[in-house]
Amino acid sequence: MAEPIVAIVGCPNVGKSTLFNRLIGRRQAIVSEVPGTTRDRLYGDMEWNGIPFTLIDTGGFDPVSKDDLLQQVRAQAQVAIGEAAVILFVVDGSGGLTANDEEVADLLRRSDKPVILVVNKTESPTRRLQAVDFYRLGLGNPHLVSALHGTGTGDLLDEVVDTLPPTEGEEVDEAARIAIVGRPNVGKSSLLNRFLGQERVIVDEEPGTTRDSIDTRIEVDGWPVTLIDTAGLRRRSKVQDGLEQYSVIRALRAIDRSDVVLLLLEAPEGPTRQDARIADYVIEQGCSLMLIVNKWDLMGEGSRTRQEYSRWIYAQFPFLDYVPLLFTSAKTGWGVEEVLPTALWVQEERLVRIATGGLNKLVREWMSQHAPPSKGGRRLKLHYVTQADIDPPTFVFFVNDPQLVIPSYTRYLENRLREVYRFVGTPLRLSFRSRDQSTVHGSRP
Repeated sequence: MAEPIVAIVGCPNVGKSTLFNRLIGRRQAIVSEVPGTTRDRLYGDMEWNGIPFTLIDTGGFDPVSKDDLLQQVRAQAQVAIGEAAVILFVVDGSGGLTANDEEVADLLRRSDKPVILVVNKTESPTRRLQAVDFYRLGLGNPHLVSALHGTGTGDLLDEVVDTLPPTEGEEVDEAARIAIVGRPNVGKSSLLNRFLGQERVIVDEEPGTTRDSIDTRIEVDGWPVTLIDTAGLRRRSKVQDGLEQYSVIRALRAIDRSDVVLLLLEAPEGPTRQDARIADYVIEQGCSLMLIVNKWDLMGEGSRTRQEYSRWIYAQFPFLDYVPLLFTSAKTGWGVEEVLPTALWVQEERLVRIATGGLNKLVREWMSQHAPPSKGGRRLKLHYVTQADIDPPTFVFFVNDPQLVIPSYTRYLENRLREVYRFVGTPLRLSFRSRDQSTVHGSRP
């Protein structure tokens, strides 16, 4: 990343995610009283006094736990420490200094990184007086804050930007945003780790390990890409607790801000109604889509060929006939190398712009080949068509009466557009307006 990184670390339930949300000014990290809510690193870009940097929230750092998952969380925190230019070490001012705080402080001193000690939950005068005990950590003057109420955070950010190393300004990149979504345990985090060649996201056999949407920036064939791993999206009736509900919201918001979405299907189980719901949501948001059939290595002898499997999936999802379908095994790496180059191709299709003159000529020809609908003796007539926008491609048809447009004719025009211009994996928006533009009738993307 171009911007320097500031990592927030500390023991479980000291308020790291609350502080993260307070500093970046939006509720991106899940906040809960349940220790261990944040498991993976969470990135957020921000700016203070004109100086940009990237803030990382980490899972609760338990230096002594033997639990497998907590050990992975600890490893993720250590990776964040390694990436950071400055570390915010958060401790709980309401509970006082603990042995685990001292263990973490010792590790941070050995990291040879600038460490700013942050004593959180110091809302009352009594707690502020008791914070003197944290001088024993040997990390300099503690910054007393209340992440919940925001007190002390301005002074803390002043200290952060004063501590950051000087950087040369760079232009903001135009990275393609690619989200990895799907039901729980279909291999989303494994696929992301395969893309990166490192254990960037915790992988566990228990469904639902990833709870937050994780952003990772890479380059693919020289092009900048932001990969977004998300929590598993299960049916609403199966969403059990509040934390999982927040995770689903984060996953949906990750889709909202994506250009291309990789929807993972599990090869042995095949497509489900929930997969169809996810795909429909992606299209509604105007995102481009790819279908990735993962775990193909688990298909045994006598299974469908890839061609047969593809025909079966498109029969299940006829509304996705323009969407690429790839087969992979994130576990072995088979087929993975095709995914991101194809996603970049799909991203390019979002940006195609058609010249107005040629577009009008073609549309009039199509309408002469297939008579427009009529009602009450009035037939739909086209005055003019133009491509109003890209990302996704949006077309506005100026007609005599938008109320004469029927869904089947909209699909006919969309199919003809795709025959000529393809728009692989990319939804199209078609809207119909009267000449005075006072009436609009349009299709969803």
